[in-house]
Amino acid sequence: MVIKVFLASSSGSTAIKKKQQDVLGFLEALKVDYAPLDIACNEDNRMWMRENVPVEKKPTNGIPLPPQIFNEESYCGDYETFFDAKEDNAVFAFLGLPPPPGSKEAKEAEKAFILENGPVENGTVEIETVESETVENGTDDAEDEENLEAEEVEEEILDDDSLKREVPMEEFNGDEHTEEVEAEVGGETGEEAAEEATEEDAAAEEKVAKEEEEAVEDTEEATEDTKAPVKQEEAQEEVEDEEAKGEDDQPVSEEEEELRQLEQEEEDE
Repeated sequence: MVIKVFLASSSGSTAIKKKQQDVLGFLEALKVDYAPLDIACNEDNRMWMRENVPVEKKPTNGIPLPPQIFNEESYCGDYETFFDAKEDNAVFAFLGLPPPPGSKEAKEAEKAFILENGPVENGTVEIETVESETVENGTDDAEDEENLEAEEVEEEILDDDSLKREVPMEEFNGDEHTEEVEAEVGGETGEEAAEEATEEDAAAEEKVAKEEEEAVEDTEEATEDTKAPVKQEEAQEEVEDEEAKGEDDQPVSEEEEELRQLEQEEEDE
């Protein structure tokens, strides 16, 4: 597709010249191939342009002014519509050309397509393409599936044989292995229990020793408390004994001896 731009090379209007330069400069910046067609030097170009511009796009006098833009024979627009497309980042849509991938206009076109058609339609299209591919390659897929099934069956058979060979050895050594494991576990638990028992016994002995020490201290205090009155009593008794001895050591009078003799005689009778 060729973009045709109808121009007037010998126009005396500076406004027309400026518009023509803007259009050509922007197309060159976008790297769009175009063909400039001069209507000032070529009557055929001028007549073709006037005939192919739509009636609703012509001015009131019926004579369209350059620049006028076509895509082959389809009319794109004049300078005003081109400028509007430029402002909206839709120049490629205005020219009827696909935007280059990765461009801003391409991204906006994808968004507009999704908004108009929705993701469901895209999904159905993708599903249809996938289904068509699977139908085309259906025979190959079926053969691949059969091969995979055969390989899986062979692997299962090999696994069964290996299990049959390994199971007797496990059963043969199963009891001994379990006994060893239980013995190890039991030994570990027994050692742990013994350690806990010794720790508990040591704690209990420490408590008993502390209680005995406290009891000895209490008894010593009690004995000290009791020794004091006992010593006092012993001192009093010693004093009384000394007094009694003093009385016994005193000389006995004659009267007292006579009285004692009388008492002995009465007792003898």
